[in-house]
Amino acid sequence: MLLAVLFSCTKKEATYTLENNKPIPKKEDFGFKYANFNVVHDTIKSGDTFGSIVQKQNIGDLKIFDIVAKIKDSFDVRTIRNQKPYTLLRSKNKTNALQVFIYQPDALSYYVIDFRDTAVVAYKKTKPITLKRRTIGGVLKGSLSETLESAKVEGALANKISKIYAWSIDFFKLKRGDRFAITFTERYINDSIYDGVDSLEASFFEYKGKIIYAFPFAQNPNSDKTEYYDEEGKTLKNFFLKTPIKFSRITSHFSTNRFHPVQQIWKAHKGTDYAAPYGTPISTTAAGVVEQTGFTAGNGNFVKVKHNSTYSTQYLHMSRILVRRGQQVTQGQTIGLVGSTGLATGPHVCYRFWKNGVQVDALRLKLPNGEPMSGKNKDRFIKIITPLKWELDSVANL
Repeated sequence: MLLAVLFSCTKKEATYTLENNKPIPKKEDFGFKYANFNVVHDTIKSGDTFGSIVQKQNIGDLKIFDIVAKIKDSFDVRTIRNQKPYTLLRSKNKTNALQVFIYQPDALSYYVIDFRDTAVVAYKKTKPITLKRRTIGGVLKGSLSETLESAKVEGALANKISKIYAWSIDFFKLKRGDRFAITFTERYINDSIYDGVDSLEASFFEYKGKIIYAFPFAQNPNSDKTEYYDEEGKTLKNFFLKTPIKFSRITSHFSTNRFHPVQQIWKAHKGTDYAAPYGTPISTTAAGVVEQTGFTAGNGNFVKVKHNSTYSTQYLHMSRILVRRGQQVTQGQTIGLVGSTGLATGPHVCYRFWKNGVQVDALRLKLPNGEPMSGKNKDRFIKIITPLKWELDSVANL
Protein backbone atom coordinates (compact mmCIF):
# COMPACT_ATOMS: atom_id res chain seq x y z
CA MET A 1 0.00 0.00 0.00
CA LEU A 2 1.29 3.46 -0.85
CA LEU A 3 -0.86 6.50 -0.23
CA ALA A 4 -0.16 10.08 -1.23
CA VAL A 5 -1.76 13.40 -0.36
CA LEU A 6 -0.89 16.54 -2.36
CA PHE A 7 -1.07 20.01 -0.85
CA SER A 8 -0.35 22.91 -3.20
CA CYS A 9 -1.09 26.57 -3.84
CA THR A 10 -1.01 26.73 -7.62
CA LYS A 11 -2.79 29.59 -9.35
CA LYS A 12 -2.68 28.50 -12.98
CA GLU A 13 -2.64 25.35 -15.02
CA ALA A 14 0.48 23.80 -16.51
CA THR A 15 1.93 25.51 -19.55
CA TYR A 16 1.64 22.33 -21.59
CA THR A 17 -1.45 20.18 -21.94
CA LEU A 18 -2.12 17.31 -24.29
CA GLU A 19 -4.71 17.27 -27.01
CA ASN A 20 -4.66 14.38 -29.48
CA ASN A 21 -1.21 13.54 -28.07
CA LYS A 22 0.22 16.85 -29.30
CA PRO A 23 1.54 19.61 -27.01
CA ILE A 24 -0.23 22.95 -27.22
CA PRO A 25 2.43 25.58 -28.04
CA LYS A 26 3.26 28.16 -25.42
CA LYS A 27 1.65 31.54 -25.93
CA GLU A 28 4.13 33.37 -23.75
CA ASP A 29 7.50 32.73 -22.13
CA PHE A 30 10.53 34.66 -20.86
CA GLY A 31 8.24 37.71 -20.60
CA PHE A 32 7.52 37.81 -24.34
CA LYS A 33 4.23 37.14 -26.19
CA TYR A 34 5.08 34.64 -28.90
CA ALA A 35 2.28 35.92 -31.16
CA ASN A 36 4.37 39.04 -31.80
CA PHE A 37 7.37 37.09 -33.15
CA ASN A 38 8.57 34.39 -35.46
CA VAL A 39 9.82 31.96 -32.80
CA VAL A 40 12.69 29.48 -33.26
CA HIS A 41 13.73 26.98 -30.55
CA ASP A 42 17.09 25.20 -30.85
CA THR A 43 20.02 23.88 -28.83
CA ILE A 44 23.70 24.72 -28.86
CA LYS A 45 25.56 22.22 -31.04
CA SER A 46 29.22 21.27 -31.08
CA GLY A 47 31.17 24.12 -32.66
CA ASP A 48 28.45 26.70 -32.13
CA THR A 49 29.32 30.05 -30.60
CA PHE A 50 27.19 33.04 -29.78
CA GLY A 51 28.76 34.81 -32.73
CA SER A 52 28.18 31.99 -35.23
CA ILE A 53 24.51 31.69 -34.23
CA VAL A 54 23.74 35.41 -34.33
CA GLN A 55 25.80 36.01 -37.49
CA LYS A 56 23.38 33.80 -39.45
CA GLN A 57 20.47 36.06 -38.49
CA ASN A 58 19.50 39.38 -39.97
CA ILE A 59 21.04 41.82 -37.49
CA GLY A 60 21.41 44.79 -39.84
CA ASP A 61 24.59 46.82 -39.51
CA LEU A 62 25.48 45.44 -36.10
CA LYS A 63 28.87 43.74 -35.78
CA ILE A 64 29.43 40.71 -33.55
CA PHE A 65 32.51 42.28 -31.97
CA ASP A 66 30.52 45.39 -31.01
CA ILE A 67 27.62 43.33 -29.64
CA VAL A 68 29.92 41.24 -27.44
CA ALA A 69 31.62 44.38 -26.11
CA LYS A 70 28.26 46.00 -25.25
CA ILE A 71 26.88 43.04 -23.31
CA LYS A 72 30.06 41.66 -21.68
CA ASP A 73 29.16 42.99 -18.21
CA SER A 74 25.79 41.21 -18.28
CA PHE A 75 26.46 38.11 -20.38
CA ASP A 76 29.77 36.38 -21.04
CA VAL A 77 29.27 34.77 -24.46
CA ARG A 78 32.07 32.28 -23.70
CA THR A 79 29.86 30.53 -21.13
CA ILE A 80 27.41 28.99 -23.60
CA ARG A 81 27.61 25.20 -23.52
CA ASN A 82 26.82 22.32 -25.84
CA GLN A 83 23.23 20.96 -25.69
CA LYS A 84 21.87 23.97 -23.81
CA PRO A 85 18.63 25.42 -25.28
CA TYR A 86 18.23 28.83 -26.84
CA THR A 87 15.36 30.73 -28.43
CA LEU A 88 15.35 33.24 -31.26
CA LEU A 89 12.56 35.80 -31.49
CA ARG A 90 12.48 37.29 -35.00
CA SER A 91 10.29 39.94 -36.58
CA LYS A 92 7.19 38.75 -38.42
CA ASN A 93 7.72 41.04 -41.42
CA LYS A 94 9.69 40.26 -44.57
CA THR A 95 13.05 41.15 -43.00
CA ASN A 96 12.71 38.39 -40.39
CA ALA A 97 15.23 40.38 -38.35
CA LEU A 98 16.52 39.03 -35.06
CA GLN A 99 14.81 40.83 -32.18
CA VAL A 100 15.77 38.78 -29.13
CA PHE A 101 18.24 35.98 -28.32
CA ILE A 102 17.48 33.92 -25.18
CA TYR A 103 19.96 31.43 -23.70
CA GLN A 104 19.09 28.96 -20.92
CA PRO A 105 22.11 27.70 -18.92
CA ASP A 106 19.76 25.74 -16.65
CA ALA A 107 16.06 25.11 -16.08
CA LEU A 108 15.67 28.02 -13.68
CA SER A 109 17.57 30.95 -15.19
CA TYR A 110 17.97 32.52 -18.62
CA TYR A 111 19.80 35.36 -20.37
CA VAL A 112 18.07 37.80 -22.71
CA ILE A 113 19.98 39.74 -25.37
CA ASP A 114 17.61 42.34 -26.83
CA PHE A 115 18.49 43.67 -30.30
CA ARG A 116 15.44 45.90 -30.71
CA ASP A 117 17.38 48.97 -29.69
CA THR A 118 20.64 49.91 -31.41
CA ALA A 119 22.20 50.00 -27.93
CA VAL A 120 21.66 46.21 -27.55
CA VAL A 121 20.96 45.26 -23.93
CA ALA A 122 21.47 42.01 -22.01
CA TYR A 123 20.13 40.86 -18.67
CA LYS A 124 19.67 37.72 -16.61
CA LYS A 125 16.34 36.62 -15.13
CA THR A 126 15.15 33.78 -12.97
CA LYS A 127 11.86 32.03 -13.53
CA PRO A 128 9.38 32.08 -10.63
CA ILE A 129 9.45 29.09 -8.29
CA THR A 130 6.36 27.56 -6.70
CA LEU A 131 6.70 25.24 -3.72
CA LYS A 132 4.19 22.40 -3.55
CA ARG A 133 3.78 20.37 -0.41
CA ARG A 134 3.31 16.60 -0.39
CA THR A 135 2.80 13.95 2.25
CA ILE A 136 3.25 10.31 1.32
CA GLY A 137 2.98 7.31 3.57
CA GLY A 138 2.05 3.69 3.96
CA VAL A 139 4.33 0.69 4.03
CA LEU A 140 7.67 0.08 2.33
CA LYS A 141 7.34 -1.91 -0.90
CA GLY A 142 11.05 -2.60 -1.07
CA SER A 143 14.02 -0.34 -0.42
CA LEU A 144 13.47 3.33 0.42
CA SER A 145 14.62 4.33 -3.07
CA GLU A 146 12.22 1.89 -4.73
CA THR A 147 9.33 3.07 -2.57
CA LEU A 148 10.00 6.73 -3.35
CA GLU A 149 10.39 5.96 -7.05
CA SER A 150 6.98 4.28 -7.11
CA ALA A 151 5.54 7.48 -5.60
CA LYS A 152 7.28 9.52 -8.32
CA VAL A 153 9.55 11.29 -5.84
CA GLU A 154 13.02 12.49 -6.84
CA GLY A 155 15.73 10.01 -5.83
CA ALA A 156 17.72 12.75 -4.07
CA LEU A 157 15.19 12.66 -1.23
CA ALA A 158 16.31 9.13 -0.30
CA ASN A 159 19.88 10.37 0.10
CA LYS A 160 18.74 13.35 2.17
CA ILE A 161 16.69 11.08 4.45
CA SER A 162 19.56 8.61 4.88
CA LYS A 163 21.80 11.47 6.06
CA ILE A 164 19.22 12.72 8.55
CA TYR A 165 18.76 9.23 10.02
CA ALA A 166 22.41 8.19 9.67
CA TRP A 167 22.80 8.15 13.46
CA SER A 168 19.68 6.09 14.20
CA ILE A 169 18.68 3.88 11.23
CA ASP A 170 20.56 1.42 9.05
CA PHE A 171 18.37 1.59 5.96
CA PHE A 172 19.54 -1.81 4.77
CA LYS A 173 17.75 -3.27 7.77
CA LEU A 174 14.37 -1.74 6.93
CA LYS A 175 11.91 -4.45 5.86
CA ARG A 176 9.02 -4.72 3.44
CA GLY A 177 5.89 -3.79 5.35
CA ASP A 178 7.60 -1.34 7.71
CA ARG A 179 5.48 1.79 8.02
CA PHE A 180 6.68 5.24 7.00
CA ALA A 181 5.41 8.77 6.30
CA ILE A 182 7.19 11.78 4.81
CA THR A 183 6.11 15.41 4.40
CA PHE A 184 8.24 17.43 2.00
CA THR A 185 8.13 20.31 -0.47
CA GLU A 186 8.99 20.22 -4.17
CA ARG A 187 10.00 23.06 -6.47
CA TYR A 188 8.14 23.85 -9.70
CA ILE A 189 9.39 26.37 -12.24
CA ASN A 190 6.67 28.59 -13.70
CA ASP A 191 4.24 26.57 -11.60
CA SER A 192 4.53 23.61 -13.95
CA ILE A 193 8.09 22.31 -14.53
CA TYR A 194 9.31 19.95 -11.81
CA ASP A 195 12.66 21.06 -10.34
CA GLY A 196 13.24 18.58 -7.53
CA VAL A 197 12.78 18.28 -3.77
CA ASP A 198 13.25 21.51 -1.83
CA SER A 199 13.05 20.50 1.83
CA LEU A 200 11.94 17.81 4.27
CA GLU A 201 9.34 19.05 6.77
CA ALA A 202 8.75 15.89 8.79
CA SER A 203 9.03 12.11 8.61
CA PHE A 204 8.92 8.85 10.48
CA PHE A 205 10.16 5.32 9.79
CA GLU A 206 9.41 2.08 11.58
CA TYR A 207 12.74 0.51 12.48
CA LYS A 208 13.06 -2.72 14.45
CA GLY A 209 9.49 -2.26 15.70
CA LYS A 210 10.03 1.33 16.85
CA ILE A 211 8.71 4.50 15.20
CA ILE A 212 11.47 7.09 14.77
CA TYR A 213 10.32 10.62 13.93
CA ALA A 214 12.40 13.46 12.46
CA PHE A 215 11.44 17.13 12.66
CA PRO A 216 13.76 20.01 11.64
CA PHE A 217 14.09 22.72 14.27
CA ALA A 218 16.38 25.69 14.97
CA GLN A 219 16.97 26.10 18.71
CA ASN A 220 18.18 29.62 18.04
CA PRO A 221 15.29 31.36 16.17
CA ASN A 222 17.75 33.94 14.82
CA SER A 223 19.96 31.27 13.25
CA ASP A 224 19.59 29.20 10.08
CA LYS A 225 21.26 26.24 11.78
CA THR A 226 18.71 23.41 11.85
CA GLU A 227 19.00 20.01 13.51
CA TYR A 228 16.58 17.09 13.45
CA TYR A 229 14.76 15.89 16.58
CA ASP A 230 12.29 13.16 17.46
CA GLU A 231 8.77 13.84 18.81
CA GLU A 232 10.15 14.29 22.34
CA GLY A 233 12.76 16.84 21.31
CA LYS A 234 15.69 14.43 21.49
CA THR A 235 18.33 14.97 18.82
CA LEU A 236 18.72 12.34 16.10
CA LYS A 237 22.38 13.21 15.74
CA ASN A 238 24.29 10.80 17.91
CA PHE A 239 27.96 11.06 18.71
CA PHE A 240 28.67 8.17 16.30
CA LEU A 241 27.29 7.27 12.88
CA LYS A 242 25.69 3.83 12.62
CA THR A 243 28.04 2.65 9.85
CA PRO A 244 31.27 3.81 8.15
CA ILE A 245 29.81 3.10 4.68
CA LYS A 246 26.48 4.18 3.18
CA PHE A 247 24.27 1.50 1.70
CA SER A 248 26.50 -1.44 2.60
CA ARG A 249 25.76 -4.88 4.06
CA ILE A 250 27.28 -6.71 7.00
CA THR A 251 29.14 -9.87 6.00
CA SER A 252 30.71 -10.72 9.35
CA HIS A 253 29.89 -9.69 12.91
CA PHE A 254 32.05 -9.16 15.98
CA SER A 255 32.86 -12.60 17.39
CA THR A 256 35.15 -14.18 19.95
CA ASN A 257 35.48 -17.29 17.76
CA ARG A 258 35.08 -17.09 13.99
CA PHE A 259 36.46 -19.33 11.24
CA HIS A 260 38.83 -17.06 9.28
CA PRO A 261 38.06 -17.34 5.54
CA VAL A 262 41.71 -16.78 4.51
CA GLN A 263 43.74 -18.37 7.32
CA GLN A 264 41.29 -21.29 7.64
CA ILE A 265 41.49 -21.31 11.44
CA TRP A 266 39.15 -20.41 14.30
CA LYS A 267 40.04 -17.10 15.93
CA ALA A 268 38.46 -13.95 17.35
CA HIS A 269 37.07 -11.36 14.92
CA LYS A 270 36.99 -8.12 16.86
CA GLY A 271 35.26 -6.00 14.27
CA THR A 272 32.28 -5.73 11.93
CA ASP A 273 32.78 -6.34 8.19
CA TYR A 274 30.83 -4.19 5.71
CA ALA A 275 30.98 -5.35 2.08
CA ALA A 276 30.97 -2.71 -0.66
CA PRO A 277 32.40 -2.23 -4.18
CA TYR A 278 36.03 -1.23 -4.66
CA GLY A 279 36.51 2.51 -4.26
CA THR A 280 33.42 3.10 -2.08
CA PRO A 281 34.12 6.02 0.31
CA ILE A 282 34.78 5.08 3.94
CA SER A 283 33.68 7.70 6.48
CA THR A 284 34.88 8.24 10.01
CA THR A 285 31.93 7.62 12.29
CA ALA A 286 32.77 10.51 14.63
CA ALA A 287 35.00 13.55 14.75
CA GLY A 288 38.52 13.12 16.08
CA VAL A 289 42.23 12.99 15.30
CA VAL A 290 43.90 10.41 13.04
CA GLU A 291 45.98 8.44 15.50
CA GLN A 292 47.58 6.01 13.07
CA THR A 293 47.72 5.10 9.38
CA GLY A 294 49.70 2.36 7.73
CA PHE A 295 49.83 -1.17 6.37
CA THR A 296 50.14 -4.61 7.95
CA ALA A 297 49.96 -8.05 6.38
CA GLY A 298 46.68 -8.80 8.14
CA ASN A 299 44.94 -5.42 8.21
CA GLY A 300 46.10 -4.12 4.85
CA ASN A 301 45.86 -0.34 4.54
CA PHE A 302 44.20 1.03 7.67
CA VAL A 303 43.32 4.21 9.54
CA LYS A 304 42.75 4.56 13.28
CA VAL A 305 40.95 7.61 14.70
CA LYS A 306 40.97 8.74 18.35
CA HIS A 307 37.67 10.50 19.15
CA ASN A 308 38.24 11.36 22.82
CA SER A 309 39.76 9.80 25.94
CA THR A 310 37.15 7.02 25.82
CA TYR A 311 36.52 6.05 22.19
CA SER A 312 38.65 5.11 19.15
CA THR A 313 37.76 3.46 15.83
CA GLN A 314 39.77 1.69 13.14
CA TYR A 315 39.05 1.00 9.44
CA LEU A 316 40.87 -1.85 7.67
CA HIS A 317 41.57 -3.26 4.16
CA MET A 318 41.44 0.10 2.34
CA SER A 319 42.47 0.35 -1.28
CA ARG A 320 43.59 3.90 -0.58
CA ILE A 321 44.21 6.04 2.52
CA LEU A 322 43.07 9.66 2.17
CA VAL A 323 44.20 11.15 5.51
CA ARG A 324 47.47 11.49 7.38
CA ARG A 325 48.52 10.90 10.96
CA GLY A 326 47.69 13.83 13.26
CA GLN A 327 44.99 15.18 10.93
CA GLN A 328 41.73 16.47 12.45
CA VAL A 329 38.68 14.79 10.87
CA THR A 330 34.98 15.58 11.08
CA GLN A 331 32.12 13.15 11.46
CA GLY A 332 31.24 11.63 8.09
CA GLN A 333 34.48 12.77 6.43
CA THR A 334 35.89 10.38 3.81
CA ILE A 335 39.13 8.93 5.17
CA GLY A 336 39.76 6.16 2.65
CA LEU A 337 38.34 3.90 -0.06
CA VAL A 338 37.12 0.32 0.15
CA GLY A 339 39.58 -2.33 -0.99
CA SER A 340 40.76 -5.86 -0.18
CA THR A 341 44.32 -5.27 1.02
CA GLY A 342 45.69 -7.54 3.72
CA LEU A 343 43.90 -10.78 4.61
CA ALA A 344 40.63 -10.31 2.72
CA THR A 345 38.62 -12.43 0.27
CA GLY A 346 36.86 -9.45 -1.31
CA PRO A 347 36.31 -5.68 -1.05
CA HIS A 348 35.06 -4.61 2.37
CA VAL A 349 35.96 -2.56 5.40
CA CYS A 350 36.49 -4.13 8.82
CA TYR A 351 35.24 -1.59 11.37
CA ARG A 352 36.80 -1.87 14.83
CA PHE A 353 35.74 -0.03 17.95
CA TRP A 354 37.57 0.66 21.25
CA LYS A 355 36.04 1.82 24.54
CA ASN A 356 38.50 2.63 27.32
CA GLY A 357 41.21 0.75 25.44
CA VAL A 358 39.17 -2.45 25.00
CA GLN A 359 37.81 -3.66 21.66
CA VAL A 360 34.02 -3.97 21.81
CA ASP A 361 31.11 -4.73 19.47
CA ALA A 362 29.99 -1.34 18.10
CA LEU A 363 26.56 -2.73 17.15
CA ARG A 364 25.78 -3.71 20.74
CA LEU A 365 27.17 -0.59 22.38
CA LYS A 366 24.83 2.15 23.61
CA LEU A 367 26.57 5.23 22.31
CA PRO A 368 26.24 8.78 23.64
CA ASN A 369 23.70 11.15 22.11
CA GLY A 370 24.33 14.62 20.78
CA GLU A 371 23.17 17.86 22.42
CA PRO A 372 19.60 17.59 23.77
CA MET A 373 17.05 20.34 23.20
CA SER A 374 17.23 23.07 25.82
CA GLY A 375 14.17 23.45 28.05
CA LYS A 376 13.25 26.96 26.92
CA ASN A 377 12.68 25.74 23.37
CA LYS A 378 10.67 22.61 24.18
CA ASP A 379 7.24 24.30 24.22
CA ARG A 380 7.93 26.10 20.95
CA PHE A 381 9.09 22.83 19.36
CA ILE A 382 6.01 20.84 20.50
CA LYS A 383 3.68 23.55 19.19
CA ILE A 384 5.35 23.44 15.75
CA ILE A 385 5.48 19.67 15.36
CA THR A 386 2.02 18.77 16.72
CA PRO A 387 0.14 19.37 13.42
CA LEU A 388 3.01 17.82 11.43
CA LYS A 389 2.95 14.67 13.55
CA TRP A 390 -0.83 14.40 13.23
CA GLU A 391 -0.51 14.65 9.45
CA LEU A 392 2.15 11.93 9.30
CA ASP A 393 0.18 9.60 11.56
CA SER A 394 -3.04 10.19 9.61
CA VAL A 395 -1.53 9.24 6.26
CA ALA A 396 0.38 6.23 7.56
CA ASN A 397 -2.69 4.81 9.31
CA LEU A 398 -5.12 5.11 6.37
